[in-house]
Amino acid sequence: MGHVAAFNLSLMVVLIIASVAGALLSSIAAIHALCGGLMGYLWIYIGWWKRNHNFHHIVGNSLDFDSDLQHLPLFVVSSKLFNSLTSYYYERKMNFDSVSRFFVNYQHLPFYPVMCFLARINLFAQSILLLISNKKVPDRCQEILGVMVFWVWYPLLVSCLPNWGERFIFVLASFSVTSIQHVQFCLDHFSSIVYVGPPKGNDWFEKQTMGTVDILCSPLMDWFHGGLQFQVEHHLFPRLPRCHLRNISPIVKEHKLMDHYGSKHPKEKPPSESLL
Repeated sequence: MGHVAAFNLSLMVVLIIASVAGALLSSIAAIHALCGGLMGYLWIYIGWWKRNHNFHHIVGNSLDFDSDLQHLPLFVVSSKLFNSLTSYYYERKMNFDSVSRFFVNYQHLPFYPVMCFLARINLFAQSILLLISNKKVPDRCQEILGVMVFWVWYPLLVSCLPNWGERFIFVLASFSVTSIQHVQFCLDHFSSIVYVGPPKGNDWFEKQTMGTVDILCSPLMDWFHGGLQFQVEHHLFPRLPRCHLRNISPIVKEHKLMDHYGSKHPKEKPPSESLL
């Protein structure tokens, strides 16, 4: 059983490294699509991610349209959410009730535990809820098959470990490492300007630049952030491969684009300042 577990773990690591490396180092669309498919079997449903993330790019940091800012009853990023806004992504009202008031008063305490454990569970749940909904889902049967394969494979992998202690530690570790991406998103967006309503056709550029911040880091740490530290550039050029984001960052910062659209580059922040 130990050899089986070691083989499965090694295979999982190889697939994850191949998927991430392909997405970061290649500019070929077919390779990006293949890597996305691999990550779908190892992570979350790719169709849900495309739907959610495309929505986010269109209405980034809109309190009532961008689902990435809608975390009641646990978290709020603006006092405007106290007015029980309607979520146009989830098609329901976000009631700020007594339960929400209690959690929000102490939202700084469970932040990292939620990022480490509940955030990934939420992604799993959102993926499944979309697949069983009546919304239009491309390749629904294939996606359901992929999710089923994951939920058969993952428990089998965990069962290969010799005892419940090691199984618990493995699941805990596999969930916790994904918190890096969740925290990065919070750094890039939660500390930025938010607004209510959809963006207008003539203010898209301003909304994209003011709704995100870049995270200062050395080029030696680009492998760690994977391009997520260049959120301003990513939102302006969403289809640009991540390996080129650092190259275009000076062009954006030198206001060659900002001056043209009458906007300003948002302040770059170190990770510690964004957390605060």
